[in-house]
Amino acid sequence: MIQPSHPHVRRRRYVCLSAESAEILAQIGAWEEVAGVSAYIDQTGRERKPVISGFARADVQRIAALQPDLVFTFSDVQAEITAELLRAGCQVLATNPRSLANIEESIRLIARTVGYEVEGLRVAAHFRHELEGLGLVPARRVRVYFEEWPEPMISAIGWVGELIELCGGIDVFAARRGPASRDRVITSEEVISAAPELIVASWCGKPVDLAAIRARLGWDAIPAVRNDRLFALDSDDLLQPGPRLLQGGRELARLIQACLADENAAERVL
Repeated sequence: MIQPSHPHVRRRRYVCLSAESAEILAQIGAWEEVAGVSAYIDQTGRERKPVISGFARADVQRIAALQPDLVFTFSDVQAEITAELLRAGCQVLATNPRSLANIEESIRLIARTVGYEVEGLRVAAHFRHELEGLGLVPARRVRVYFEEWPEPMISAIGWVGELIELCGGIDVFAARRGPASRDRVITSEEVISAAPELIVASWCGKPVDLAAIRARLGWDAIPAVRNDRLFALDSDDLLQPGPRLLQGGRELARLIQACLADENAAERVL
């Protein structure tokens, strides 16, 4: 761990503009060194840090005034914020994971950068071990449509699609996984044609309206809707590429296994 070499040297200061970097710092034991966070970071059960930005927008001068040793940003959404921070003289570490393997590497990278390499290796190993524990190879896989956003409809980002498959499902739009959200825009007609048996929605930044999804024109023909297998999961548990993703993976596994159990029970009745 990085410790002050002299009692009068201040503690290092980090600013987290993305939830996963804050979660990683907390899990490796560096939360005390966090000086500011974005509004979308869950601080429940932890010493509260000043909220100094949103996600897509940030007051760069306010961040710079904190004199951070390092600012963590994430993805192309924060690319312009990253550039502004650099122009303001801040040191920035921008990550852009798109797969489960990328996420594991980001955990190690962030921990190594702040001087907590051993702790980072431990958290990354736990992440990998827990993912392996989700692995399910059922006799039959469930066709799953994951919705990240409703208008336009956006299907599963890479790591969520991987989780679906790891948990025994088939990501019906696996072929559409691209690095940007625009690569994953789909139409209502495509979802109807894909005939998913399970629909999971997790809208980034706002509550899911299951009734609105169920009422979409023609969706009553989709097996998932017809059999009432339409669910909402917390976006914090699925759309943050960090350790919290394990909770979302467990929920996905539970839904997929429940779908198979319902099907097996129906077959026994017949």
